Amino acid sequence: MTTFNLEEYLTYWAKKTESWLRDNLLYYNEQTVGLTDSMRYSIMAGGKRLRPALIYSAFGIFDNDFDKIIPYASSVEMLHTYSLIHDDLPAMDDDDYRRGKPTNHKMFGEATAILSGDALLTKAFEIMLDPEINTDVDVALRAEAAHKLAVAAGDQGMVGGQYADIQAEKGNFDERTVEFIHKHKTASLLGYCTELGAIIGYGSEDDKKRLRKFGMNIGLAFQIVDDLLDLTSSTEEMGKDAGSDLKKGKATYPGIYGVDKSKLMAQELVDESLALVECYKPASRPLKEIASFVVNRKK
Repeated sequence: MTTFNLEEYLTYWAKKTESWLRDNLLYYNEQTVGLTDSMRYSIMAGGKRLRPALIYSAFGIFDNDFDKIIPYASSVEMLHTYSLIHDDLPAMDDDDYRRGKPTNHKMFGEATAILSGDALLTKAFEIMLDPEINTDVDVALRAEAAHKLAVAAGDQGMVGGQYADIQAEKGNFDERTVEFIHKHKTASLLGYCTELGAIIGYGSEDDKKRLRKFGMNIGLAFQIVDDLLDLTSSTEEMGKDAGSDLKKGKATYPGIYGVDKSKLMAQELVDESLALVECYKPASRPLKEIASFVVNRKK
């Protein structure tokens, strides 16, 4: 088997995404310069760009015309960034650092942070549905992609998970609660990312279901590992406030199952994901490499 440099692969697609975002998230009006500054501050703050990488990797199973998927990957990154800005607010997780930098509200104030998150959320759908940007994507596929993102990100997905997470603080949670939170808060959007590759790539309904399950599993494994890292890493290593989950009494897998069992659960989820995409043979290599990275990452 040929070697696969995942770091170079992730960097390549991160640069593609960031280049598109830099060129398309523009200053709209002199009255809203500060708002755009806030939006660009968080969206260009770096990070793993895991969601775009999953989108490109899933899409690559079906098509190699990546120009038509870049706006969609960038849109999802906008939506993800909005969620981070809002998660960091004093009314939510009250974090001071994100990706090694001061959080948005620390730089621009709470009101602007809220508005920049709102703007990134709505901009994501504006881009996905724009016929001038997505000339090579059928209108029915644009609508399907936007609708499924709304479901994955709203009260049936990420936002619902965030609400449950807040309600479960201070130790008021059980196994069922933890599973609900992680499936909705994190896994829902990652499941959408891999399904999106099949949507824009004209995959079958079976392809969409299979890849959504792959992404859901990866999302759960990612969150379990995140919970573990919160216990074992420093703020400098993580690029955000370490130990915050424990301090706030958040619902976590280690809090329910302990460290060893949590590690085993994450590995089992990844193993199932690897089996799900085996049918795509060499075309699934990037997805498999990302899956392995998720369970073995250190930050």
